[in-house]
Amino acid sequence: MALFLMAIVACVGTGAAAQTSPDLSLPADLSTKEISIGIKAAPPFAFKLQDGTWSGLSIDLWQKIAGRLKLRFRYVEVPTVQDQIDGVVSGKFDAAMAAITVTADREKAVDFTQPFFTTGLGIATPLNNQPSWRPVMRALTSFGFLQAVLALIVISVVVGVLIWMFERRHNDDFGGGVAKGLFSSMWWSTIAATQASTGDFGPRIVPGRVLAALWMMGSIIVIAVFTAGVTSVLTVTQMEGMVQGESDLAAVRVGAVQNSSTASYLDSTQIRHQDFATIQQGLDALRAGKVDALVHDKPLLGWLVGQNYATSLQVLDATFDQQQYAIALPLGSKLRKPLDVTLLQTMESDWWKQAVFQYLGEK
Repeated sequence: MALFLMAIVACVGTGAAAQTSPDLSLPADLSTKEISIGIKAAPPFAFKLQDGTWSGLSIDLWQKIAGRLKLRFRYVEVPTVQDQIDGVVSGKFDAAMAAITVTADREKAVDFTQPFFTTGLGIATPLNNQPSWRPVMRALTSFGFLQAVLALIVISVVVGVLIWMFERRHNDDFGGGVAKGLFSSMWWSTIAATQASTGDFGPRIVPGRVLAALWMMGSIIVIAVFTAGVTSVLTVTQMEGMVQGESDLAAVRVGAVQNSSTASYLDSTQIRHQDFATIQQGLDALRAGKVDALVHDKPLLGWLVGQNYATSLQVLDATFDQQQYAIALPLGSKLRKPLDVTLLQTMESDWWKQAVFQYLGEK
């Protein structure tokens, strides 16, 4: 009897284990087939070595997954992410990967695995080694600068009107009709604000002179604060450059890779941009001064700038518009479930942490 009960318990346990650990073996048609993987250069996630073999963070991850699932595969190189998506949709590729961003539009056309990397957009700008008149002009035409100038003008006009009201009946300098009197009083107010000599031209009665004294003393403070503010803006802008974050993109010349998720984001935020066929063309244009900022996936920007443009360009610390990279699959692909589970298992391992640190320096 005891042996019979033990046998029942063993069977139940085996059934439960089978339910919690689903069979992730590949279907027969995939286990014997050499599947095609659409790949594009996207260092440090995917790049070719001198011997023609592929390397990179995504490549290492895929080969780790393929090894666990005993997948036979071959890479098929294409020039753009859109070519990868189109290849998956048409059935040319059984999967596509490198640095493919998951977007709503792409999700309509293909299936994605679990994301394996979370990042965002970054901004590359020129190193500010050489002085430039463009930051100065931008500061002088900024809304804050115009506000300060307008405030100074308004105060000067108000003082001029008050002087005219006090002096028009007692001082011929401010008499002779409304238009002539107001013009003279405002002219005096402007001269007084700049601390220039007005000679004998000025208020003569007590209220007018009191207001004039207050205005001349106050104008010293107003102009000093105004000058300090303008100098600070010009100095900071010249030191830090025209672009310090996403909010500055609307006022500068922006570059992006055509037909990319970055270009779509810039369009959705109504930021005008010049499109380039490749990220390298965009970086060359940035270095040549044809654009003021280049927006792209931050890890890719950081890698390329560090490798080839370190003396002329920089990637800002700012990150925006969070994005996720995943493997693209045909709709309803039988690979999805095995890839998802194996992908998550791999990402939970110490191997993945070491791989990310190796390529990106991130822990």
